[in-house]
Amino acid sequence: MEACLAVEREQEKVVKKLKAVSGSATEKLQQVLHQIQALKELLTAAAPDAKVSEAQREAVRQCLYSIKEAAQAASNEHKDMHATISKLGKAIDKNFSADISAMNVDGAFSGQPCLELNRVICEHLFRQGKMEVGETLMKEAELELDQSYLGQFTELNLVLEALRSRNVEPALEWAVVHRERLLAHGSCLEFKLRQLKFLSLLSGGHTSEALAYAKILGQFAPKHIFEIKRLMGCFLFAHRGLEQSPYADLLDPWHWTEVADMFARDACKLLGLSLESPLRVSLSAGCLALPQLLHLRSVMVQRQVSDIWSRDELPCEVNLGWERRYHSVFTCPILRQQTTDGNPPVRLLCGHAISRDAMKKLIIQSRSRLKCPYCPIEMLEGEVQEIKF
Repeated sequence: MEACLAVEREQEKVVKKLKAVSGSATEKLQQVLHQIQALKELLTAAAPDAKVSEAQREAVRQCLYSIKEAAQAASNEHKDMHATISKLGKAIDKNFSADISAMNVDGAFSGQPCLELNRVICEHLFRQGKMEVGETLMKEAELELDQSYLGQFTELNLVLEALRSRNVEPALEWAVVHRERLLAHGSCLEFKLRQLKFLSLLSGGHTSEALAYAKILGQFAPKHIFEIKRLMGCFLFAHRGLEQSPYADLLDPWHWTEVADMFARDACKLLGLSLESPLRVSLSAGCLALPQLLHLRSVMVQRQVSDIWSRDELPCEVNLGWERRYHSVFTCPILRQQTTDGNPPVRLLCGHAISRDAMKKLIIQSRSRLKCPYCPIEMLEGEVQEIKF
């Protein structure tokens, strides 16, 4: 953050200098233009065959002097401006590292990790609707993906494209097919889609069709009675246009965006996919972590500390924000250490939780049975269960 602030300070100086130079140059150019225009009028007013007077010679000399003076001032200001911009470039070079190759880990993307990376890239392409590009990458990377897996993305993209075109029918068909699972997750996607269709009919002048379609909304009354009442109130203003009615907010284009996002979220949940592309998540996390890791590396090099990237975990904690926290973090109350994949948390028979390393130490101390460090309950190692957050 300090690096960003340092560069921002230099950038503000450049902007301030640019505004000052621009204002000064514009003013001087205007003065020169006025002087040239006055000289032109002076020379034009004289008779064609008249000799050049001393006043005219003096006016020409003054105009040339003003032009040279303005050009010299512009050159000096350009030099000052160039120096200020150079300082900004030096600040960027000083505070940001252009070479990040030192952060590479040998073999990080060889073998199975390389296949997983290609798989993630393919999934990102499928999510973006670039099916042909994704399938080409699959062939070149020799990936094997089930056709049913690809079909999920094809259907997902077709429905989203239809929603962007204000067509709810494909999404409605999908919602009806998956109605039970959507209700089990507490989703109101089907109601939102039917609400959009009702409003499309009514705002399009199809009042009788909208009235007939309103009967379908009755099944959603237990959870959406307030929204249904507002929809029924729209009939009172159908002849005058909903745009000038108290229900004009229902026609806001934002509702289409909201429903498209809702569909994407619910569809990904039912298909077992993450809402965000794993490639996008990895890239954003890397952008947040890289500056901190580069700073750490520079400190470690200065202190002649090596081999800090050889383990599966980073040598320091990197804050990625709450939006990138996908599971709880457990710290062992015995060893005062955060649990890892190699040292997961375990649940004792009594319900207390510790890390597996702490459990093994307690077993070694008691030689056979394990006693909870917080209560008198004893148990065997086989009665301990691993906890997965």
